[in-house]
Amino acid sequence: MRYNEKELLSLSRQRAEKAAELSMRGPKKGSVLKKRLVKLVVNFLFYFRADEEEPIGALLLEHCMVRKEEEKSFLISFIDEPDRKYSFECSSREQRDEWVEALTNASFCCFSYEFMRKSLLFYRNEILKVSGKDPLEQYGISEESRFQLEPTSI
Repeated sequence: MRYNEKELLSLSRQRAEKAAELSMRGPKKGSVLKKRLVKLVVNFLFYFRADEEEPIGALLLEHCMVRKEEEKSFLISFIDEPDRKYSFECSSREQRDEWVEALTNASFCCFSYEFMRKSLLFYRNEILKVSGKDPLEQYGISEESRFQLEPTSI
């Protein structure tokens, strides 16, 4: 996914699906829990210092796993980078469960998008094989477009 700093900043200001002040520990060795305002917008998890309007960081919730840890904490880890883990501590078990569900749903949306994209490519290729025509050409979407024809296996 491509994005720039200006787009991220704009996205961080949009209405959040979920927001709260949580304790957070980053992936660096020796990191300590720090209070952060954490805000989930679409599939980005932004985190802010309590007194600042601009985020100090953002996690793109693609190819990640969210799991419950101790009584009030959860962990976000990334499939491609297993050592990159973020820990969060909530004020209650209920709050932790709500966050885990919201983050899991946000992460799942990424997988759904990728599945739909691969399905589109697959069926586009199948129709092209049978009819000899690109089914999306009538909509002004050419081979050079974003959903280029390519061999896929689902």
